[in-house]
Amino acid sequence: MADRYGPDVLSGDWRTPPRGRSTDVPVELGLVVEDVTSGFCGEIVVIDAQTGMVVLEDRRMKRRSFPFGPGYWIDGKPVALKPPAAAASGPKRTASGSVAGPRERAKTALPSRIWVEGRHDAELVEKVWGDDLRHVGVAVEFLGGVDDLKAEVDAFDPGPGRRLGVLVDHMVTGSKEWRIARTLSKEPHVLVVGHPYVDVWQTVKPQRLGLTEWPVIPRGTDWKHGICEALGWPHRDQADIARAWKRVLGSVSTWTDLEPSFLGRVEELIDFVTA
Repeated sequence: MADRYGPDVLSGDWRTPPRGRSTDVPVELGLVVEDVTSGFCGEIVVIDAQTGMVVLEDRRMKRRSFPFGPGYWIDGKPVALKPPAAAASGPKRTASGSVAGPRERAKTALPSRIWVEGRHDAELVEKVWGDDLRHVGVAVEFLGGVDDLKAEVDAFDPGPGRRLGVLVDHMVTGSKEWRIARTLSKEPHVLVVGHPYVDVWQTVKPQRLGLTEWPVIPRGTDWKHGICEALGWPHRDQADIARAWKRVLGSVSTWTDLEPSFLGRVEELIDFVTA
């Protein structure tokens, strides 16, 4: 005789969620994960076992960071992200891609220096190359502009064992920065290099901010204010610009987030001052 009422609803484990219980999944590069709370879905492109975070990149190249633990779906099934199984045995790397060495005591900085134009340049270099620079004992200082670079270099008094590397923005033929660099081209212990971008913000790949390219700002317009206005970001005062920069800097996790033309120049300076 057919059961008119169906099976007993309490006969099984009625507390089991509809999608099943979470299973533990070790994180690995290339794994596609969806965050349940925000709905953000992307491929794992960065794993930081030390901080317990992963960075997901969606199909629009937008990136967001999330912690290890429960609250994710893989192929529609609930999972808890766990540290990678090989994290303890594999070599750790710095944000610049270098193999991280053992923890060391603080070093006295070398006489040699790297100079950059502004605070934002210094903060970006620190975020990506900070571990490497501390390892070799090289300090990075910002100038606040390069109009008086020749006088600053003379005051620094470079020489053997006291080298100076300078990174400038907008190093293109005929630019002010290009002309200034030429005045120091015969200094054997000074190396002035630069990237082609108007501002160091542009050295961050635009895809990291959900853009296809950085907007073009007309000459005569303050570049940072113009960028914020073009992107619809607040730009009333310097506090707004500072918050915008934190947003740009926050999109950078490793060297892969930066343009190659910038990466090469910083590496060149590090090699020069540590030779």
